Amino acid sequence: MEGTVVIVGLGLIGGSIGLSISQENPRANVIGYDINRKETRLAMAMNAISEIGTDLKQDIERADLIFLCTPVFQTEKLIDEISAWHIKDNAIITDVGSTKKRIMQKAKVFDEIGCPFIGGHPMAGSHKSGVAASKVLLFENAFYLLTPGNSATDFHVEQLKKWLAGTRAKFLVVDPMEHDEITGMVSHFPHIVASSLVHQVKKVHAKQPLISRLAAGGFRDLSRIASSDPVMWRDITMHNTEVLKSLLIGWQDEMNKVVNLLEQQDSEEMYLYFKEAKNFRDDMPILQKGAIPSFYDLFVDIPDYPGIIHEITGHLAKEAISIVNIRIMETREDIYGVLSISFQTEEDRKKGEACIRSTTSYEVFTV
Repeated sequence: MEGTVVIVGLGLIGGSIGLSISQENPRANVIGYDINRKETRLAMAMNAISEIGTDLKQDIERADLIFLCTPVFQTEKLIDEISAWHIKDNAIITDVGSTKKRIMQKAKVFDEIGCPFIGGHPMAGSHKSGVAASKVLLFENAFYLLTPGNSATDFHVEQLKKWLAGTRAKFLVVDPMEHDEITGMVSHFPHIVASSLVHQVKKVHAKQPLISRLAAGGFRDLSRIASSDPVMWRDITMHNTEVLKSLLIGWQDEMNKVVNLLEQQDSEEMYLYFKEAKNFRDDMPILQKGAIPSFYDLFVDIPDYPGIIHEITGHLAKEAISIVNIRIMETREDIYGVLSISFQTEEDRKKGEACIRSTTSYEVFTV
């Protein structure tokens, strides 16, 4: 497709969208804006954008497609500002925020001027931030939720999908309230729980300093999302307060249920509690991309001798299999293998597993 695209906010999401549009539509002019000039220069060097913007009003007024890739409170401010400008006929405005009800209420101002606004939420990401972490296929096979405003027709929705074809995402049109309820449960609520787990450890840490060293393995994986951007998550939770209050009250009831089982020493009911959770979790499509970034880890039970890590990574390098992270596991409760290797995709993990199995005799596990 040809035309002018403006991306406001060149972080992980904005940068990845820019990369996918630029590669799929080489004749498009992708203009980027960010309050951090270093990010815009890096985005230009990475070919995530083709031009660094200098006049936001002028560029938006000539754009065919406008992405607001900023924190949700900033997106609200931008909507107020942009709605007073002379938007090009049939130009599409969209955002990428993790909440939709408040954004869509704010975006009703575009209905008054006949400008199509389509709320968007690509449900994939990373715990790394900034344009440097951008990937052209960050959203591949991930759900990309769309909430069209009243002025956005089916034609406009299809046009947006065409612009985003390079993401290879799976698009779904949902109601804004339904969106916030679903993402509240599977994304926003788990982030609060993860942060709460870390706060619990922090409280004990003063009396038990060793806990920070031993809090690896399962705890590390459960709490990993607590390392996400606190500014972004502050704004998201403040945008979805009613849904989250309801979920947290339900969580308190659930924890009270567990406390009662412990007080009653009801081993049979406790067994059923864990068994039902295991069965339900095992039936979920957990290998698909969802609201919380996935981790594609491989665990290798290796002997302890010099050069062993170089041996493993050497085999992977020969097969041109990229890895994201590699670490030695000191605490391995519920996890097999002393070496943990993280990959970018499930496909890379499968290739890595096949490579290590075919070139070594070491035990390889996934969880």
